[in-house]
Amino acid sequence: MKRLGAAVTTAAAALVLAAPSSALATGPGAPVWPAPSCTRVTGDGGVTFTTDDGASLAPTTGTLRTTSYTHGLVALDTPGTLLATRNGELQRSTDAGCTWTRVGAVGSGSTRLTAAPGGRAFAWEMSGRFLARTDGRTVTPLTSPTANIVGLGTDRARPDHVRVAGHDGRIYDSVDAGATWHAVGTAAFGGGASVYSVSFDPSDIDHAVAGAMVRGGEVTTDGGVTWRPSTGLSAGSANLFSTVISPASSSVVYGLGIDLAEAVPGSGNEGRHLYRSTDGGRTFAKAVDDTAETKLTNSTLLAASPVAPDVLYFEYGTYYAGYGTDLFRLDAATGKVTKTHNAYDGISAIAFNPGRPSVMYLGVEEVRVD
Repeated sequence: MKRLGAAVTTAAAALVLAAPSSALATGPGAPVWPAPSCTRVTGDGGVTFTTDDGASLAPTTGTLRTTSYTHGLVALDTPGTLLATRNGELQRSTDAGCTWTRVGAVGSGSTRLTAAPGGRAFAWEMSGRFLARTDGRTVTPLTSPTANIVGLGTDRARPDHVRVAGHDGRIYDSVDAGATWHAVGTAAFGGGASVYSVSFDPSDIDHAVAGAMVRGGEVTTDGGVTWRPSTGLSAGSANLFSTVISPASSSVVYGLGIDLAEAVPGSGNEGRHLYRSTDGGRTFAKAVDDTAETKLTNSTLLAASPVAPDVLYFEYGTYYAGYGTDLFRLDAATGKVTKTHNAYDGISAIAFNPGRPSVMYLGVEEVRVD
C-alpha cells in the first residue's frame, strides 16, 4: 500500500463545523490557543489536520512507509501544544500541529493519551497495563493498579487527580498524579461482567459510563460509589463496546454497540448501532444503523464535538482493495449523516483545536500487507 504525504481529498455533501471568528482563550486571562499557521505539516506523516470536516487534509512532508497506528492524540492546555503517540513513540508539536518532533519511546505500541491540566497527559494502553505520565518532554512510567485498563479520566479542577478503570468494572483513584492508587466504590455491573470500556466525563470525573459484553451499559455520577443500568438497550442482551461523553454537554453520551436480540442470521445490520443518550447515559436511543453507507465496526472511533453536543464524528477505514477512510459527521438534531473520504488506511485518533474547534487533528494509519 502507498499513501501520499501530500494527499488532498474531496468530499460529498460535507458540512463545516461552525468556528469562532478568532481563537478562544483556554480560560479567563489565559493565553490564546492559536490556530495552525501552516499549510503543510512537517513530520513523519502520522498526524494531519483539516478545517472542513475532512473535505481536505493538510499535506505532510513525511509519508508513512511502515505499518503505523497513531492511537494517541491530544491538545494540551499549554497553548499550541499537542502530543501524539505513533506505534511506540511519543511526538510533540508546539506550534498548533504544524511541526512534529520525536520526544522518545513509550512502553506500548498502542498507547492512548488523555490530557490533564498543567500541560501534561497520561499515556495508557487499552486492555493492557502500560501507564505513564508525560509533560511532553519526559515520560514517567507509573504502576497500573489493574492488569487491564479500559478507561482513564482526569480532573480539570485538580491536576493531580486521575482515575483508571479496570476490565472488571472497578475504578481506581489517585490524588498524586498516578504515584499511588486505591480502589473506590463498587465495580460496575457488580463485578460480574466483562467490561469493554469506561468513559469519563471531561467536565466531571465523578460521571462515567461503562460498556460491557452482554450486560449493556451502566452509569455512575458519584465516582463509582453506585452504578445504575442504562436503558434503551435490549435488557441482558447487548454489547456496548465504547462510549464518549460530549465535552459540550455532560447530558449527551454517544455509544457504539450491538443489540444481540437483533443480531440474527440475515439481519441487514447485525444489530449494530450508534446510540445517543440525552440524560448522561441513563437512557440510550438508536441514532445511526450500520448500513452500506454508514459502516460501523466493533471498534469504530467516536469523537464528540467540543462545542456542539448534537455533533459526533466517526470513521470507517480499511487498507483492503485500497479503499481508504470515510470520516462521518452525525448531526443528531436533524439525524443527518454526511461523509468525506481520504486515502489513508484509517483514522486512529481525533483531537480538536481548543481555540478554533473547526480545526480537527487526525492521527492516521498505514497498513502494509506484503
